[in-house]
Amino acid sequence: MTFSLAVRDAASGAFGTVICSSSPAVAARCVHLADGAGAVLSQNVTDPRLGPKVLALLGAGSDAATAVGTVLAGEPFARFRQLIAVDTAGRTAVHSSRDALGVTGEYAVDGAAAAGNLLAAPDVPKRLVEAWLAAGGPVETRLLAALGAAIAAGGEAGPVHSAGLSVINGSGWRVTDLRVDWADDPLADLTALLDVWLPQRDAYITRALNPASAPAYGVPGDE
Repeated sequence: MTFSLAVRDAASGAFGTVICSSSPAVAARCVHLADGAGAVLSQNVTDPRLGPKVLALLGAGSDAATAVGTVLAGEPFARFRQLIAVDTAGRTAVHSSRDALGVTGEYAVDGAAAAGNLLAAPDVPKRLVEAWLAAGGPVETRLLAALGAAIAAGGEAGPVHSAGLSVINGSGWRVTDLRVDWADDPLADLTALLDVWLPQRDAYITRALNPASAPAYGVPGDE
């Protein structure tokens, strides 16, 4: 019930994910990111515990394929799962199980990997990756462009209702972490959220790392 993309931006070293589903609150269950480790997506009959397990191995130095393979070797229900991982070197791994739901697809290149289930067409993950590679601008903008391209290519077989976009850049937390947990048009709502958030993102990073030089909030009472 999900299609998603995990990336490492070679220019900045940032990691990002974008995800969309007919299920509610997909980003709350499926997205896993950690500085110094990478990006992981756990989906299709989702077990949210798998993401942190893969991240722990990535953080300990495993490459993406080894980390995913190790976790799946100890997973009794591996045949139901989809896992996507990108490590700090941009190496990728995708596991799409034989019992994944409906039409499935996966596509990966250096630094970007996508997969989906219950898709309108099996090439939707390829559209995610291609649009990411073709887009310009900040990581967030490129991820949003990828989501738009995937939805334009058919996305999920049925209507989608939730989406999320997250980025880490070495600051120590998700510097962008936007979610639409239930909506008739999650792409439109996510676009509106990013339009509000992105111009303010760097100011919030400064407030955390160097509050003495942080800009004012610009709200009533902050004088």
